[in-house]
Amino acid sequence: MRVASWFSGQRHHRMAVNLLAGSAAFLAYASMYAFRKPFTAAEFTGMHFAGVDYKVWLVIAQVFGYMLSKVRGITWVAEMQRQNRVRTLAGLIGFAWIALLGFALIPAPWNIACLFLNGLPLGMVWGVIFGYLEGRRATELMGAFMCASFIVASGVVKTVGEYLMVSYGVSEFWMPFTTGLVFVPPLCFATWLLERLPAPSADDIAARNVRTPMDADSRSAFLARFLPGVIMIAMAYVALTVMRDFRDNFAAEIWSDLGRGHNAAVFTQTEVPIALAVLLLTACTMAVRDNLKALMLNHVMIFSGFAIAVGTTWLHSRGLIDPVWWVGGSGFGLYLAYVPYNCTFFERMLATFQVAGNVGFMMYISDASGYMGSVAVILFKEFGGAHLSWAAFYASLVVGLSSIGMLITLASAFYFKAKAQHAGMPATLPTLA
Repeated sequence: MRVASWFSGQRHHRMAVNLLAGSAAFLAYASMYAFRKPFTAAEFTGMHFAGVDYKVWLVIAQVFGYMLSKVRGITWVAEMQRQNRVRTLAGLIGFAWIALLGFALIPAPWNIACLFLNGLPLGMVWGVIFGYLEGRRATELMGAFMCASFIVASGVVKTVGEYLMVSYGVSEFWMPFTTGLVFVPPLCFATWLLERLPAPSADDIAARNVRTPMDADSRSAFLARFLPGVIMIAMAYVALTVMRDFRDNFAAEIWSDLGRGHNAAVFTQTEVPIALAVLLLTACTMAVRDNLKALMLNHVMIFSGFAIAVGTTWLHSRGLIDPVWWVGGSGFGLYLAYVPYNCTFFERMLATFQVAGNVGFMMYISDASGYMGSVAVILFKEFGGAHLSWAAFYASLVVGLSSIGMLITLASAFYFKAKAQHAGMPATLPTLA
């Protein structure tokens, strides 16, 4: 039986279809990470350029490219047509892979520019893939699978990269390109499945509103209507992106500071349980049919995530939990707060206020802001006189930014509650503590 007809014709197996679609999104986005994150498994020990650690230059270059990609995605993803997705995805990944080949062939430090080129297209991949999933009654479930991928995948591709270096003698410079090669087949298969996912049904549209490309006028109208909320969301998302990205990019250095360096399995050891827990919690929000209540529940999850990150960091600072529990616990908290923004928050916001648009526009405003913050923090760590170890600097980030994030999340919840009441919608604000 053809996959397309199975997707569209098996009404009695809707959950199986949703799981298959979510799994395809998971595999596609996880495969993207093989072209973005493997280089962070290498430490490039002893290498410097202009007095600065060579790996820091690599991270800055890629994150800067990724940030510019997010800025471009604000309009580009918002305007994307469905029929262009597969060709666009192939072009974005292909360009990034060629850049990794340049990283292997061009000698250091000139190959730093290749990491900038590698980041330029990859920031738009999320919008292309999530476009297949949004606007459905099961978007939370599908989106939870996709978001679980960027929790698991970062650790998995770094484990693969470390394994290639340790077991097969692949150099630190060829390892990123080789890791990408390993993930080309699953990426192609996942994209093939996503292309066969049917458009949202009439029931989906009735529950979540129609999703359409957004031109300049519709984007301006959206911002005029929700500007204070957009600002608060962007601020909270900046805090989350800074912490999550620092933890991800410098995981090897953090584990080394904690006495767990040069262990390929450690990158995955904490991330798989985090992904499973966050996936289950996020997917459960699909059971809340009322869009406004679900939006408020997203605020509860985000607030709780910030609080867990602060709590586990405090416990570790007092010697009450070991490093694995701290890195894992803080990571769980950060992802519990981060995933709703990438999966359900904007989905439910559009549905609550019956906005004809798409998730990509709001997501890319947040992402662009977040990665600007990430670049700024990395530059501060290296050039601003923050003479702390990687682990100590990460702990400071978590405590400071998560505390701010909790306050912003409270303000955001009350803003959207008031907005809904003004629009004549019944609103119930869940307890945030």
